[in-house]
Amino acid sequence: MTAETILAADEPRIDLFDGPRQELRTLFEEAEDSAAQLDGYIKEGRVLVARVGTEIAGHLQVVDTGRPGEAELKNMAVHPRYQRLGIGRALIDALVNLLAAERVTTLLVATATAGIDNLRFYQRCGFRLRSIERDAFTAATGYPPGILIDGIELRDRVWLDRELPTL
Repeated sequence: MTAETILAADEPRIDLFDGPRQELRTLFEEAEDSAAQLDGYIKEGRVLVARVGTEIAGHLQVVDTGRPGEAELKNMAVHPRYQRLGIGRALIDALVNLLAAERVTTLLVATATAGIDNLRFYQRCGFRLRSIERDAFTAATGYPPGILIDGIELRDRVWLDRELPTL
């Protein structure tokens, strides 16, 4: 059975994850190239998961930035089997609804400038470019040298934001 067939029969269900984060580590690692960085934040914030049947198809983690009215989407991944089927968009939509109900007005996300697919995805979800952080992915910050994404060296991080609706 293909992922498309599964989705046609069973739309993804999005809910808060309340289990041990270690169960999701493989998904977290899809979006984080530094084990040291991931170890530093995996237990923070809240995690939403998308379930297709009994399988976790994707997740996202949101953390507080410490600034009023602002949250950060810290880590997000969809299992490769379920990519390009709307799971990521469903996770973002669920997060936006959750945060808007909590009176959060701005959602931030950061991704590698080399991650062209991620940049396209976030912009399609209503995020706009905010700033570039040069040399964010170095050995000093826990990233091994020589990582390539789509043939582009992992070096700089781009920050995007999305204004959330007020409810």
